[in-house]
Amino acid sequence: MRRPEWAIPGRWSLARQLLVLQAAIVGLLVAAGATIAYLDAGRSADDAATQTVTAVAKSIADADNVRTALASPDPSRLLQPYAERVRRDTGVDFVTIMNPAGIRFTHPNPSRIGGHFVGNTGPALAGLTFTETYTGTLGPSVRTVAPVVDGGRVVALVAVGITIHVISAELRQRLVSLAGIAAAVLAVGVGGSYLVAARLRRQTRGVAPGELREMFEYYQAILHTVREGLVLLDRSGRVVLCNDAARDLLDLNPPRTDLRGRAVADLGLPDELVATFVSTEPRSDEVHLADTRVLVVNTSPVRSRDRAKGNVVTLRDHTELQGLTGELDTVRGFAESLRSQAHEAANRLHTVVSLVELGRPDQAVEFATAELRTAQWLTDRVVGSVTEPVLAALLLGKSAEAGERGVDLVVTDDTVIEGVAEPRDLVTILGNLIDNAVDAALAGADARPPRVVVRARTDGGALVLEVSDSGPGVDPAAVPEMFRRGWTTKTSGGPVGHGLGLALVGQAVRRHGGEVRVGHDDGAVFTVRLPLDAP
Repeated sequence: MRRPEWAIPGRWSLARQLLVLQAAIVGLLVAAGATIAYLDAGRSADDAATQTVTAVAKSIADADNVRTALASPDPSRLLQPYAERVRRDTGVDFVTIMNPAGIRFTHPNPSRIGGHFVGNTGPALAGLTFTETYTGTLGPSVRTVAPVVDGGRVVALVAVGITIHVISAELRQRLVSLAGIAAAVLAVGVGGSYLVAARLRRQTRGVAPGELREMFEYYQAILHTVREGLVLLDRSGRVVLCNDAARDLLDLNPPRTDLRGRAVADLGLPDELVATFVSTEPRSDEVHLADTRVLVVNTSPVRSRDRAKGNVVTLRDHTELQGLTGELDTVRGFAESLRSQAHEAANRLHTVVSLVELGRPDQAVEFATAELRTAQWLTDRVVGSVTEPVLAALLLGKSAEAGERGVDLVVTDDTVIEGVAEPRDLVTILGNLIDNAVDAALAGADARPPRVVVRARTDGGALVLEVSDSGPGVDPAAVPEMFRRGWTTKTSGGPVGHGLGLALVGQAVRRHGGEVRVGHDDGAVFTVRLPLDAP
């Protein structure tokens, strides 16, 4: 017959196992305490009996009336009433007074008077008082034998004893009280263990230890294998859990460092990201820039009984999507520039047709070929200097877009971009720098013609990109904050959409181990240096 699961110790809940364990421990402690107390009570009863019989024996042996009675013709007539009176008053079982030969003068049973004392008398005859346990006419007893000395001579012996039966009866009375106390202690201990187990059962929902271990192992495996980063914080903003994906996304090195108990503000994260982590309000799909990644962050406060318990923070890597979005924006801009150029080409074509209709074919040819040479020269110049099609398209698109906005975008003759293994970050860097330069050039159009110059070259194993504009320049004090998310000089349209371009530039440069310098000579000059052998 199969045993029910509740009867199998291995499948007992944690609360049940704890109850049984605590009850067993309390029972063992109570049993051990009761045994020790019983042994101590027995020893105490023996000691008390020994002290009593010794004190009574010495008192009788030192009494003058005993010596007087011993000198009389019939000692028993005087000593028997005295011995019985002392026996009743002290609670001992027998008081026997005898001559040195062991012949009794007194006994609780008068018929035994005149008989020989059953027991040892040698030490007493030598003048010593001694105590022993001996079986006499009244059964086993604890007795003390003391000498009666008169004139330096032992003239009689006094034996006082308490039977073992009486001592055992007294011990049994103590044992009843001890058993009651032990039972009360056991009941209190088991009751307390039951209350603890009941509370634990509510908190663990009756799950067995093996199941708890398996659940913990599963949860740990899940938390550390999911691709989303997960960070759990307590109410004080300290890390409770940080899975492997979160460590990777936040660049928390070394990866095996235990972060539990550390304040999130001490992890070296940007202030904006820390503020999102410890926010008391929910945050949904916020975009944040780490050193090398674009992260989408969600923060959800955890409450229990209307009390804040901490925050659950999830992280998603948005870097690849951001890069693809940048490329898409570049292609969209290039398509828009092609549409504009098509529109301009249609206008020019109408001009050529009109010149032909007016009978001026020479001017029509000259006008058409001049526009063609300009467009072809720009295309040949960019394609010849930039071997990566995506970057070439970017520069052509930005050139057309700048032209539409009235800005002269110049790619220098010595510009060379080749051998680039991964152009995506270069699209991010160049695209955002050119966009900012065009905006800055337009901002300074009142003082000088708007102009943007792009230059690229190889220098000492590094690719150097330089974008300058004719705008008003930048405040040197603002340079340290320029590449942080949210910094912008634009005031229209609110904060949405502004303050991200230069932050993405700084992130891409850091990801490749490069550097950015900002010059202030004539307008703003942004110089980016990227190692060619960087990953």
